[in-house]
Amino acid sequence: MAAIASRCVEGDVELRVVDPDKRNSASGAQVDIDRLRALGATVTRVEPDESAGQDCEVVIALGGDGTFLRAAELAYPASAPAIGVNLGHIGFLAEAEAGSIDEVMSRLVQGRYTVEPRMTLDVTVIGPDGATLARTWALNEVVVQNDAHRGVLELITEVDGRPVSAFGADGVMVSTPTGSTAYAFSAGGPVMWPDLEAILVVPSNAHALFARPMVTSPHSRVAVEVESLHPALAVCDGRRSFPLPPGARVEVVRSERSVKWVRIDAEPFADRLVTKFSLPVTGWRGRSRVPGARAQSPSRPEGKG
Repeated sequence: MAAIASRCVEGDVELRVVDPDKRNSASGAQVDIDRLRALGATVTRVEPDESAGQDCEVVIALGGDGTFLRAAELAYPASAPAIGVNLGHIGFLAEAEAGSIDEVMSRLVQGRYTVEPRMTLDVTVIGPDGATLARTWALNEVVVQNDAHRGVLELITEVDGRPVSAFGADGVMVSTPTGSTAYAFSAGGPVMWPDLEAILVVPSNAHALFARPMVTSPHSRVAVEVESLHPALAVCDGRRSFPLPPGARVEVVRSERSVKWVRIDAEPFADRLVTKFSLPVTGWRGRSRVPGARAQSPSRPEGKG
């Protein structure tokens, strides 16, 4: 935080601070506001509500992917750009690592960055009587899952008003391309480049012959119906949960609003995959097969050779 405060002082930029998430006991103590002010920074502590990101130029998340998703909750209502600085393990959603925080802040203060839109989902929870129970959104995914692990969940997936498959499973997730490297990836879904516009449907531990991941049109309306006699949950980005009584359904469409994603460098997405997941690329020659072309090795983190 000291590096952030110092750069804000140099650029005459006001700093707002939202403390670590109280729902996570391991997320750390409150930020020492007095220490930051002693550095000359203008600092205000704000509550983590929809007004936190109002009139902000950039929302900065310091932590892992969970922290970035929390920051996105604050940035989304205000249409403020967001950037993640990884202090965690993988930090796939992060744009920068902790060691480059000074350079990142310098570029942010000077306005030397770009902003790209990331697709989000509008999520509607509908009760068995047809009444709307909740409306929300997701950057990564919405997961329909068991409530308290009460056995196999009986589900029916639907695309554009037509049934596709009924099966028993631990759950099913409806994901954006950004979320394809998160929970959907762990469940066996494909990796999708983030600039692709599509909706991904991935069953989790399904008991069925046809329960494969599906990539649908971004214009599709995807629905998941709960056929089990016990309740389930709809969980958005691992942060917002909504109870699903038996017979409820979750409808998902592409949102007209995007999350504004700050980019500091132009690292190709393929290189990010290799770096974050330590993918083996030994033996790659690339364009060295073309006379006169020079091959370039994808970047790797230090110490991973």
